[in-house]
Amino acid sequence: MSELAVTVLQFGLLLLLWILILSIIGAQGRDLMVSKKSRTRAHASAARRNDGGSAPGAQSGSQAPHTGQTPRPRPRKLVVTEGPLAGTELDLGSAPIMLGRAQECTLVLEDDYASGKHARLFPQGSRWFLEDLGSTNGTWLGEEQLTRASTVEPGERIRIGKTVLELRT
Repeated sequence: MSELAVTVLQFGLLLLLWILILSIIGAQGRDLMVSKKSRTRAHASAARRNDGGSAPGAQSGSQAPHTGQTPRPRPRKLVVTEGPLAGTELDLGSAPIMLGRAQECTLVLEDDYASGKHARLFPQGSRWFLEDLGSTNGTWLGEEQLTRASTVEPGERIRIGKTVLELRT
């Protein structure tokens, strides 16, 4: 091989390496923007829920407790609305619910995108919280991917792979 051909090959490989590096940086930037948009959307929807929940209490003081908040209905069931187990219902008690493909989970998901021990749904006071357990594909609450334990409101969509669940009263 001539010296010119080797030099051209080296520059070609260097160019290919830079293209790979720049595409990785671009992908990370896009992922960060998607995550930022999700957090912004989640904060906006939480603010709308809080505004919607407090406004009726302020208008009708005789119906709301003296704290100004209307009592929250306590969820009684976990319902699978989409996915291989659609229609499955699980009564909620006071024990945490483990979600995943492992046989020891409370709700064993028949979903290739779910991890063995994917997520945990647990009560604290009158509220239920959802926590991702380091799953491969993530756990989604509404449009936001969970990064920490978050409150789950009745009717809010929980997505694990192709499975969608809801808490219902």
